[in-house]
Amino acid sequence: MPLNPQAKLVSNILDVKSLEQKPTRDGFGLGFVQAADENPAIVGLCADLTESTRMDVFAKKYPGRFVEMGVAEQNMASVASGLSAVGKIPYLTSYAMFSPGRNWEQIRTTICYNNRNVKIIGSHAGVSVGPDGATHQAIEDIAITRPIANMQVFVPCDMHEGKKVTYAISKVDGPCYVRFAREKTPVFTTEETLFEIGKAYAFWLELEGFKPDVSIIACGPLVHNAILAAAELEKEGLKIRVINNPSIKPMDEKTIIQAAKDAGAVVTVEEHQVAGGMGSAVAEVLAKNYPVPMEFVGVQNRFGESGNPNELIEAFGMGVSHIKEAVKKVLKRK
Repeated sequence: MPLNPQAKLVSNILDVKSLEQKPTRDGFGLGFVQAADENPAIVGLCADLTESTRMDVFAKKYPGRFVEMGVAEQNMASVASGLSAVGKIPYLTSYAMFSPGRNWEQIRTTICYNNRNVKIIGSHAGVSVGPDGATHQAIEDIAITRPIANMQVFVPCDMHEGKKVTYAISKVDGPCYVRFAREKTPVFTTEETLFEIGKAYAFWLELEGFKPDVSIIACGPLVHNAILAAAELEKEGLKIRVINNPSIKPMDEKTIIQAAKDAGAVVTVEEHQVAGGMGSAVAEVLAKNYPVPMEFVGVQNRFGESGNPNELIEAFGMGVSHIKEAVKKVLKRK
């Protein structure tokens, strides 16, 4: 099994039934408390979704540093900017559809324009929100945060990486957006798996003399689907490199360009509209530096709908079989 040993992933990564399953938002709750333990300037604001977003862990431990803002996301963003102006480091949480969705202008103007040290945590992103349906399924949030000047954007692949991202951004002076999922998803990284802002990591590859047929660049929980697809394609005689790309902005351009040079074709995978998402950011890098044929796995210009989370991933063309199809399609264009 060509897992990258340096990535320190779980050994049973291909056995879906035996893998631990936890929401990436659990990692936020743990990472936020870890950061707050070290830095008393960190405060928490929530728009009446404290338990759902996992800010309740922090609120119970540090009630004097927590403010329940109610259903008022625009006000929450402006208050966070003000708190930052007097030396606090606010983390604000809500569903991603409402923050950064509903309060985008306040995030842009009061936070990013002033380069305030505010961390926006968008929970329940993607179609895997499930029964809540299209109104609550944020599938445009990367596209609306990534273009804002001064903003950094991250999408952790599992609970452990969610914890690491949450802690890491506490050391960054400036606005950050982190995207989390609602549904339980495979925990396939470990406490030892590396995370660094601005870095992407090869999870599936041969170490010596490996020239892949295709490089898959993925973010969020769908990184695991990409690994499953690579394993199945290997049985069909294809060599695939899978790269976990949690740092959307800043992006690890060196690793992305090398992946394109090594394979000559790229497939991107994300639980987001293909327009304006992580794949678009990858395409921008490659168009400028090393253009190759590309395919984009994600939501294809449609709204979400209600349903079982796993069924929706399949219905929207982001399952293992769809990733395999995209790989075979892009191979024909090399």
